[in-house]
Amino acid sequence: MRLRSLLGALALLVTTATATATITHAAELAADLHETVVQVPMTEKGFFGTSTRELVATLYQPDGAGPFPLIVLSHGSPPDPRDRVKTGRYRAIAQIRTFVDLGFAVIVPIRRGFGATGGTYAEDYGHCNGADYEAAGNAAAQDLLATIAYADTLPQIDREHVVLVGQSAGGFASLAAASFDPPGLVAVVNFSGGRGGDPVKHPGVPCAPERMTSAIAHFASTTHAPVLWHYVENDKFFGPDYTRSWFASFQQAGGKGEFVMEPAWGDNGHLMFASRDAIPIWLPHVHDFLAPIVHIR
Repeated sequence: MRLRSLLGALALLVTTATATATITHAAELAADLHETVVQVPMTEKGFFGTSTRELVATLYQPDGAGPFPLIVLSHGSPPDPRDRVKTGRYRAIAQIRTFVDLGFAVIVPIRRGFGATGGTYAEDYGHCNGADYEAAGNAAAQDLLATIAYADTLPQIDREHVVLVGQSAGGFASLAAASFDPPGLVAVVNFSGGRGGDPVKHPGVPCAPERMTSAIAHFASTTHAPVLWHYVENDKFFGPDYTRSWFASFQQAGGKGEFVMEPAWGDNGHLMFASRDAIPIWLPHVHDFLAPIVHIR
């Protein structure tokens, strides 16, 4: 009943589509979500040894003291590398509010080389034909693992119930991070995850898809948490034949989870998660997937 009410409220509130969720410099903070900007410490390995740096992240939570189950929400990566540093914090407020309404605290790290965190980009997979997705995934995973470790120190967080959620490159980063089996991880939600897509240069056909298949099998072999794979038929980054084959590889390597392929949505289904008016489409799948695993409202 509560889920139907939430979906109805979303349908009434949303009157126009949002083409993409934005990473923004917005100074305002959402008081109703207890929005707080935090610094996540991490150890970075380089040619000259290790160093300590910080990731900019944003924390949101329901009213009360908690402890709340945690979602680590991961952003994607723009096709044009020049756009990585043009923006600040990833504030997909409608989507975040949906998760908070379900009872989650949400932390949104900005990974190295992006937006407010800046610095050296760590997720470069190299040239298209010889893409090293495994290395790129492992680099992104370090940022998410550092975020989980930071969140574990907060008294309002239920460290035994952590969910990784990500879209596009963030979905792929979540798959990679799950392979490290971080403490408290109970589930992963992968929205249109992958790397190597370009809707202009090669729509629907990612770079070196066989290398992605191999990377996903590698990650799946040490992943214990179940994963919800959510994709859309008309994804102009990763066409459906590729994503279905990636999920098959995930299963064959021992990964457990569910695969959802939505009908075509808008001009580019890759952007479904980023649009507020699509929340009623994906929310039932996420709710049904998480409800047996995490206590949600």
